[in-house]
Amino acid sequence: MDSIFLIAGIGQDLANVATDVGKTFGFKTSLLISQMISFGIVAVLLNKFAYKPILAVLAARRQTIAESLENAEQIKEELAKAEEARKEIIQKANEQAVQMIQEAKDAASRVLEKESQKAVAAAEQIISQARSATASDREKMLTELKKEVGRLVVQTTAIVAGKALTEEAQKELVDAATRELAA
Repeated sequence: MDSIFLIAGIGQDLANVATDVGKTFGFKTSLLISQMISFGIVAVLLNKFAYKPILAVLAARRQTIAESLENAEQIKEELAKAEEARKEIIQKANEQAVQMIQEAKDAASRVLEKESQKAVAAAEQIISQARSATASDREKMLTELKKEVGRLVVQTTAIVAGKALTEEAQKELVDAATRELAA
């Protein structure tokens, strides 16, 4: 109970101090009321013309920030999609490049095979023509050789026989020699 009296005593002391201060500075109730009314008017005007517009600007700023954050998330999503699309395009391009390289290799192999076959055919044709030419030359040479041998036989026979042979006899001897050489 003593504490209540103590608090009441402190309250009385504070009231006395406040009264002394009011007398020292010239406290008047009418001035306090007028100042309170002035303060209320200033507070209402500040609330209407300063505080509310500032709150509106802050609300708009919060809204802009929220929209920016949403846009940033959308941009991140779109960027991720674009990156995925880029990777797919690069993958497809790589696959197409590998396919084109393989097709080029296959085409080169086919061309090489075709050209090799052409070269083999041309070589065979050249060999065939060379054989034909060789056979033809051989036949010519054999024919010339037979004629020369026949002429030599006739000449030798004429020398050995010691007489000149008639053209008809020379022809018969050449033909006979040719037949013997052919056989």
